[in-house]
Amino acid sequence: MSLKSRELLADVSLLGISVIWGVTFLMVQDAIKEVPVFAFLFWRFLLATVLFFLIGIALKPSFDLPSIRAGAILGVMFCLAFSLQTFGLEHSLSSVVGFITGLNVVFVPLFLWMLFSQKQTPFALLGIALAVAGLWMVSTNGGGIGLGKGELLTLGCAALFALHIVYTGIFSKRHRLFPLILAQFSTATLLCLLFSLLFDPFTIPSTLSYPFLKALFITALFATVLAFLVQTYMQRFTTPAKTAVIFTMEPVSAGIFGYFYAGEPLGSIQILGAGIIVLAMLSVELGSLLYRRKKRLN
Repeated sequence: MSLKSRELLADVSLLGISVIWGVTFLMVQDAIKEVPVFAFLFWRFLLATVLFFLIGIALKPSFDLPSIRAGAILGVMFCLAFSLQTFGLEHSLSSVVGFITGLNVVFVPLFLWMLFSQKQTPFALLGIALAVAGLWMVSTNGGGIGLGKGELLTLGCAALFALHIVYTGIFSKRHRLFPLILAQFSTATLLCLLFSLLFDPFTIPSTLSYPFLKALFITALFATVLAFLVQTYMQRFTTPAKTAVIFTMEPVSAGIFGYFYAGEPLGSIQILGAGIIVLAMLSVELGSLLYRRKKRLN
């Protein structure tokens, strides 16, 4: 398979993952009405860890300390990002939290420049700007955003998600896939258990309701095991900046699914914002094609 075909396959796969995350948003909302957030995340990551171990053990994978260490670093970033997002939801509207979380699309190229001196192409910068504008329309329906405690906490969440994307792109090229992902899941599980024991009223639910079990199994299998397997593998063939732009489709898919499945309102500004996000992805894709062509000609 050519480099161009691999990159296209990677982008399409990452787009599918962002859609899965958006579709599961309503399920998680229903589940955390009955189970505390950290408790739900603990059971989700625990189940994902067990499932991934059982799936992967048939392949007789080899383990090495550098891969486990890198996976643990990713697990800390991911778990802390979810934690800050959760605390942000206590002090701000979910739509505003969703928008600010999506600003990781701005932090990714900033971190690439600050940490690795990687400059972005004009098409990538245009795609980032379009993605921010589209996110604002989709998540806030054109409304304003203040900068209080919840917003500041969520900015930290966006920065951590951006670091997770950047370092996933780096570690996936340097380390073995199975121990990298398993260590990430295991670390997130242990941290969520700790946070649940410290902050949640309970960790083990007294009853196993259908909304909780449905969200648990679907998010563990599809939105965690499948999603992070695809992300970690496919980020080998695309850029972190493009990955961040593609992931802005998550609130778009959440809005579309909520409209058809739960009857949630979907205004004209939100539809326009979704269209702008699609233009953002096309911009970075076109920029990537032109960059490869220019490099080949030179």
